[in-house]
Amino acid sequence: MEACCSDLEVDINGEQTIFLNKQIICAYSGTLRKLLGKSTSSSGNLKVIFNDFPGGAESFEFVSRFCYNDGRVAVMPSNVVFLHCAAKFMEVTKVLEQTEKCMEEIRYWAWPEVLLCLKQCQEVETSPEVDSLAAKLMDALVEKLCLTIEMSPSSAGSACSPDSSLFRFSCDSKSTESFKNCSVRLTWWFDEVLVLSSGLVEMFLKLMVLRKFDNLIISRFLFYYQKVKFCSASSHEKRKILETIIDTLCVLDRSCVPCKSLFAVLRLALGLNINKSCMNKLEVMIGHQLDQATLDNLLVPSPSKSSHLYYVNLVLRFTKAFLDGARSGLQLKKVSSLIDQYIAEVAPDPCLKPSKFLSLITLVPDSARESHEDIYRAIDMYLEAHTGTTDGEKLNLIRTLSYEKLSGESRAHISRNQKFQAIETLDEQQQQQQQQQQQQQKQLILRMEKVETSGENEKLKEHIEGIQWRVMELERACLKMQNQMEVIKKRSKSSSKGSNRSLPKLCS
Repeated sequence: MEACCSDLEVDINGEQTIFLNKQIICAYSGTLRKLLGKSTSSSGNLKVIFNDFPGGAESFEFVSRFCYNDGRVAVMPSNVVFLHCAAKFMEVTKVLEQTEKCMEEIRYWAWPEVLLCLKQCQEVETSPEVDSLAAKLMDALVEKLCLTIEMSPSSAGSACSPDSSLFRFSCDSKSTESFKNCSVRLTWWFDEVLVLSSGLVEMFLKLMVLRKFDNLIISRFLFYYQKVKFCSASSHEKRKILETIIDTLCVLDRSCVPCKSLFAVLRLALGLNINKSCMNKLEVMIGHQLDQATLDNLLVPSPSKSSHLYYVNLVLRFTKAFLDGARSGLQLKKVSSLIDQYIAEVAPDPCLKPSKFLSLITLVPDSARESHEDIYRAIDMYLEAHTGTTDGEKLNLIRTLSYEKLSGESRAHISRNQKFQAIETLDEQQQQQQQQQQQQQKQLILRMEKVETSGENEKLKEHIEGIQWRVMELERACLKMQNQMEVIKKRSKSSSKGSNRSLPKLCS
């Protein structure tokens, strides 16, 4: 393609200028025929500028050679992507026929050839045509990988590499290349797939899941993918990678996703502000495995905008997800013990509100706790750090304790603990309220008696019925209060019979 015998100048994406013969190139290219029209037969040089030519100058040269070689060009896996995209853009029908025929043999290509074509798809500007080609190539890649794993002895934990006889196929049936057989680990392909873009990796993962590839291997690849890619990725790229990982992990078998690894992903996710949908999926996954978590896992620092030391709301959501899922009695007890440890750890936080602390205490069913010793100690520590807690708030916390699940020492300690004196104060207030209600009841009865003696007037009857209803309500309220008073008095007497020794490790 010498400049001296050319009358057409083509600028390719500002990268390179190529000089061509108008008559030769237009004989094959429908695009140039449309652009140049009658000018193909006129004298003087013309210039065409392509700003978005797929594959750039290299791709344009491929299709130009086809035109100059009288429609003859060797179409092979190494150039089929560029040739196909360029021919599509230039409307060179004869090239498209050959590239499409070559791509019909994708399933017989070698693993490296398929991978190379996928890398070339990344270099071409995305379009429906390129996306369709990438999908075909990816399907072939995953098919080969699945075949390799299935054929490898699982007991040995190995698979054939892409250089093995199982993987070496070629468009050229006469190929005499010798291939080397070897056995490598099931993860030999990890680094090779990582040369692909995040979009292609996402496509790869979806196909792997669809083909029911070993979930444990997929899980291992995801964590390896995150580790390698995060070294050089921007914040936006990290967020995209992490969201892809979470979306894939949530459809895998739960037993193939380690709880410890999920917490590692969580800490990354909290720093990257991933989308809410992915965060919800991650929280649910962790919640379903909460019985495998440790206290250190749960001690996640609170977001920067919060004044709390630890992210309490996160633990509340974990536990809700656990309780909403299928669980055994043993798992429930493990989680209950874990939450009790967490409560004791966050109790001294001066910014933890009583309502939030109460939510933690009442989070798991009471039946899951065999003892309330840890809860009592946590409440004692909380009240020590929160001297401004009101009597009503104290009473709400104390009501969570089951006296039957406390030791004699703890019962005795409660009766002497100055921080729990709110019970006595409320006791007196309840007595005063009871006396006031009794007085109101007597007054209403007297009013009723006076009204009854004044006649049979209908309006007075309605008034009397209203007064009687109010009296019944007051009686029920009084009875309920009397029962509460009796329970408190009995507990107080019972605890006073216990040991007089102070409990160790408690703040008196």
